[in-house]
Amino acid sequence: MTAPLSDDVRTLLLSRIKDVADYPKPGVMFKDITPLLADPAAFAALTGALVELAGQYGATKIVGLEARGFILAAPVAVQAGIGFVPVRKAGKLPGATLAQSYELEYGTAEIEVHAEDLSAGDRVMVIDDVLATGGTAEASLSLIRRAGAEVAGVAVLMELSFLPGRAKLAGSLSGAPLDALIVV
Repeated sequence: MTAPLSDDVRTLLLSRIKDVADYPKPGVMFKDITPLLADPAAFAALTGALVELAGQYGATKIVGLEARGFILAAPVAVQAGIGFVPVRKAGKLPGATLAQSYELEYGTAEIEVHAEDLSAGDRVMVIDDVLATGGTAEASLSLIRRAGAEVAGVAVLMELSFLPGRAKLAGSLSGAPLDALIVV
């Protein structure tokens, strides 16, 4: 579902997302959020919308997915007064981790979380910038549950509706909400 945003906020966010043709390869239209991050009013509006969702979800922890999900999730956690937990690419976290592999278009990848950062009783909101194919988000849901925590919901700035991310996540959500602030 699309999260409730005022028309003014939706217009502001959309106006700060830049299309970059043929990046990172020919035929791809990349959605660059760096202009949104550089605009304090737009970034504050985005953060406020995600904080509101964290409250609706009853989240007690926020997971941010590497790398742009970190940028969005950390200020949400601070404003909501709850913990932030990074989910990183394999080999980037020191100490004991839980790892989860997932399929890419050509091959596989792996993400990790510190094993002690999530536990039973935690209600975890996953935040990322874009929902595309859903592989990373789906792997993060597995990690959260393997750590003994509950998935409170998933929120993304933007959903690419022409890719199968939402359908891929449907079974893994187990009733938790999936909200996209913008659907393109």
